Amino acid sequence: MTNRILFLLCMLSSSLAFSQTQSVNQPIKIADSSDYFFQKGLQEKKAGRKLESVKNFEKAKNFDSTNKEIVAELASAYYDMRRYNQAISNYKKLVELGDVSAATYKQLLLLSFNFKKYDEVKLYAEKLKKADANEKINFYLGKANYEEENYGDAIKYLELAAKEEPQNAEIPYMVARSYADMQNYKLSIPFFQKAITLDTTKNYWVYEMSLMYYALHDDKNSLKYMLQAGERGYKRDNDYLENLGIAYLNVGQFDEGVKILEELLKKRPSDMNILNMVAEAYYNKGKYQPAIDYWDQVLSIDKQNASALYMIGMSYQKKGEKEKGIRLCDKAIEMDPTLSSLKQKQMTMGM
Repeated sequence: MTNRILFLLCMLSSSLAFSQTQSVNQPIKIADSSDYFFQKGLQEKKAGRKLESVKNFEKAKNFDSTNKEIVAELASAYYDMRRYNQAISNYKKLVELGDVSAATYKQLLLLSFNFKKYDEVKLYAEKLKKADANEKINFYLGKANYEEENYGDAIKYLELAAKEEPQNAEIPYMVARSYADMQNYKLSIPFFQKAITLDTTKNYWVYEMSLMYYALHDDKNSLKYMLQAGERGYKRDNDYLENLGIAYLNVGQFDEGVKILEELLKKRPSDMNILNMVAEAYYNKGKYQPAIDYWDQVLSIDKQNASALYMIGMSYQKKGEKEKGIRLCDKAIEMDPTLSSLKQKQMTMGM
């Protein structure tokens, strides 16, 4: 009896061992596993747990990397978490799997655009248009060509984009910049005007337009829009103040211009350009002693500055100290013989 019981126990033990071995060795069904993690990822996504959803979608893709639904959800999840490089990789994977939908191409277009991959912008813009003829792609093509300094195509696409998106202020701005970069300042002005009308928050656009007017020697409008840029909040840094001072001087507003430049000299006391401008402004206004004082400052920095010495000599002559002035002018010409042409010019004008 005892032997029989032992025999039965041995048989039961072997049966259990065999059953466990079968369970361990049983192959995992890939489709079931990928679907399990995919469904779990969808649940986590619905619950708002983005990181957990990504983890599950990644596991699902590891089991089945050819499933478009899984790859699409993973790409979208990466995008939502701002893991853009991984998002791009998965959207491209979708295309490899045969997904030629407008939605996929649009995501690739936007991501390429944001990452400034302009060759890919052009590629996906064209593919998006083929997938959906109603999609607006001209703005992206215009921007891509502008950034690549291909201004002819940039203007062509931006003009088409303006018809599609008439309220998009960046479109006329980029057209304006395209003309400006080609030094066609006159053609740039109407587009700057359009841009600052559509978007009143871009104070630097107003400032850029003021510089276009300056290049066109339209000093009145240059000053007008430079002041407007400041009123709209453009930073009054040194470059802005220098240009504003010059703008005032160019329209004959001597006091305003000199005041700004003299204030600027407190911060930049050795700025040779500003020192010369202020000296010249006083000279042209007939205020010769302040002009002399400022050109003396130039000489204190650069004792070999023959031009400053020559203008000091001219200032003395204008003051009535002719002999002293002539001596200084002659000394300056000895230092720099090219200044003799200025003396000849002065003599001709005096005759």
